[in-house]
Amino acid sequence: MNQEALKIIDNEFLRQFETTIKGQKAHIEYSLQERKIFLTKLIMSEDLLEQGYSEQFIVDVFKIIEDRNIRLVPTSPIIAKFMRKNRRKYKSLLPVGITI
Repeated sequence: MNQEALKIIDNEFLRQFETTIKGQKAHIEYSLQERKIFLTKLIMSEDLLEQGYSEQFIVDVFKIIEDRNIRLVPTSPIIAKFMRKNRRKYKSLLPVGITI
Protein backbone atom coordinates (compact mmCIF):
# COMPACT_ATOMS: atom_id res chain seq x y z
CA MET A 1 0.00 0.00 0.00
CA ASN A 2 1.21 3.48 -0.88
CA GLN A 3 1.60 5.76 2.16
CA GLU A 4 1.70 9.14 0.43
CA ALA A 5 -1.34 11.33 0.98
CA LEU A 6 -4.25 10.76 -1.36
CA LYS A 7 -5.57 13.58 -3.52
CA ILE A 8 -8.96 14.21 -1.93
CA ILE A 9 -11.62 16.51 -3.29
CA ASP A 10 -14.41 17.86 -1.10
CA ASN A 11 -17.42 17.73 -3.42
CA GLU A 12 -19.71 20.06 -1.46
CA PHE A 13 -22.56 19.66 -3.97
CA LEU A 14 -22.71 15.88 -3.45
CA ARG A 15 -21.56 16.21 0.20
CA GLN A 16 -18.73 13.73 -0.10
CA PHE A 17 -14.97 13.50 0.00
CA GLU A 18 -13.74 11.85 -3.19
CA THR A 19 -10.51 10.23 -4.27
CA THR A 20 -9.21 7.84 -6.91
CA ILE A 21 -6.99 4.94 -5.88
CA LYS A 22 -5.47 2.66 -8.51
CA GLY A 23 -7.96 4.01 -11.04
CA GLN A 24 -10.96 3.26 -8.81
CA LYS A 25 -13.22 5.91 -7.30
CA ALA A 26 -13.85 5.97 -3.55
CA HIS A 27 -15.80 8.39 -1.44
CA ILE A 28 -16.96 9.20 2.07
CA GLU A 29 -20.41 10.75 2.27
CA TYR A 30 -21.06 13.38 4.93
CA SER A 31 -23.65 15.66 6.45
CA LEU A 32 -22.55 19.03 7.82
CA GLN A 33 -24.61 20.46 10.69
CA GLU A 34 -23.50 23.50 12.64
CA ARG A 35 -19.83 22.85 13.54
CA LYS A 36 -20.10 19.06 13.20
CA ILE A 37 -19.49 16.77 10.26
CA PHE A 38 -21.24 13.39 10.28
CA LEU A 39 -19.35 10.82 8.19
CA THR A 40 -22.23 8.63 7.09
CA LYS A 41 -20.90 6.19 4.49
CA LEU A 42 -17.61 4.93 3.06
CA ILE A 43 -17.90 3.62 -0.48
CA MET A 44 -14.88 1.76 -1.82
CA SER A 45 -14.37 -1.42 -3.83
CA GLU A 46 -13.81 -4.67 -1.93
CA ASP A 47 -10.42 -4.92 -3.62
CA LEU A 48 -9.26 -1.59 -2.17
CA LEU A 49 -10.78 -2.38 1.23
CA GLU A 50 -8.86 -5.66 1.38
CA GLN A 51 -5.62 -3.84 0.54
CA GLY A 52 -6.12 -1.48 3.48
CA TYR A 53 -6.77 1.72 1.54
CA SER A 54 -9.83 2.56 3.64
CA GLU A 55 -7.60 3.46 6.60
CA GLN A 56 -5.41 5.75 4.49
CA PHE A 57 -8.50 7.46 3.05
CA ILE A 58 -10.05 7.88 6.51
CA VAL A 59 -6.80 9.29 7.99
CA ASP A 60 -6.51 11.82 5.16
CA VAL A 61 -10.17 12.90 5.56
CA PHE A 62 -9.69 13.22 9.34
CA LYS A 63 -6.73 15.54 8.62
CA ILE A 64 -8.94 17.75 6.41
CA ILE A 65 -11.58 17.88 9.15
CA GLU A 66 -8.98 18.68 11.80
CA ASP A 67 -7.54 21.49 9.65
CA ARG A 68 -11.05 23.00 9.35
CA ASN A 69 -11.41 22.92 13.15
CA ILE A 70 -14.80 21.18 13.11
CA ARG A 71 -15.96 18.20 15.15
CA LEU A 72 -16.40 14.74 13.70
CA VAL A 73 -19.22 12.25 14.31
CA PRO A 74 -18.52 8.90 12.62
CA THR A 75 -21.88 7.25 11.86
CA SER A 76 -20.52 4.86 9.21
CA PRO A 77 -19.72 1.47 10.81
CA ILE A 78 -16.33 1.26 9.06
CA ILE A 79 -15.32 4.77 10.13
CA ALA A 80 -16.63 4.26 13.69
CA LYS A 81 -14.62 1.01 13.94
CA PHE A 82 -11.49 2.85 12.77
CA MET A 83 -12.17 5.61 15.31
CA ARG A 84 -12.54 3.08 18.15
CA LYS A 85 -9.29 1.39 17.13
CA ASN A 86 -7.47 4.75 17.11
CA ARG A 87 -9.42 6.40 19.94
CA ARG A 88 -6.47 8.11 21.62
CA LYS A 89 -5.15 9.67 18.44
CA TYR A 90 -8.47 11.10 17.21
CA LYS A 91 -10.45 11.65 20.44
CA SER A 92 -9.96 15.42 20.14
CA LEU A 93 -12.00 15.43 16.89
CA LEU A 94 -15.15 14.23 18.67
CA PRO A 95 -17.72 16.73 19.94
CA VAL A 96 -17.89 17.20 23.71
CA GLY A 97 -20.00 14.45 25.30
CA ILE A 98 -19.68 12.02 22.36
CA THR A 99 -17.81 8.76 22.92
CA ILE A 100 -17.15 6.01 20.42
